[in-house]
Amino acid sequence: MGRCYPHLNLEERRKLSKWLEAKIPVKEIADNLCRAPSTIYREIRRNTYRDEEIPELNGYHAVVAQDAYEDRRAVHRKLIRYPDIMAAVRDGFDAGWSPEQITGRMRLERHPMRVSHETIYRYAYSKAGREEKFYQHLPQHRLRRRPRGTRRHHGRHILDELAIAHRPEAIADRSQFGH
Repeated sequence: MGRCYPHLNLEERRKLSKWLEAKIPVKEIADNLCRAPSTIYREIRRNTYRDEEIPELNGYHAVVAQDAYEDRRAVHRKLIRYPDIMAAVRDGFDAGWSPEQITGRMRLERHPMRVSHETIYRYAYSKAGREEKFYQHLPQHRLRRRPRGTRRHHGRHILDELAIAHRPEAIADRSQFGH
């Protein structure tokens, strides 16, 4: 069974472009980036720029590769691919609904294609969603999403009157059992 591999980021693509220009072997590049050689070969094959009219521009360019990667990722995003779903989400936001309410309404109305509330949240916090200020329609108007599993700080857990500095003198000398 195939494994999912972490995609290269822009910084790694810049290094790859520079090293390819310097004619460094792919296996050495893979070692330098701590990646499998197959990942590097796949990256080069997918993102090499080709121009029929000006062949001097052909080659691997980091920014072009990053744009191609982002375009490929956008194809899998329902809210970008299907304008009718995006319209339904916008209508829900205009009505003051949360993403959970929007998806529930789509289910009730038996919308031909639905999205989960998580898809709406992901889009709202994506680059395109932040440009459209989708986050302002969310229940908590955060510009960035808090990572899952992070702890919320609720202040001090030990009340001041229970602090160790305010304990009775008898406890300090340990004269009674249990102290």
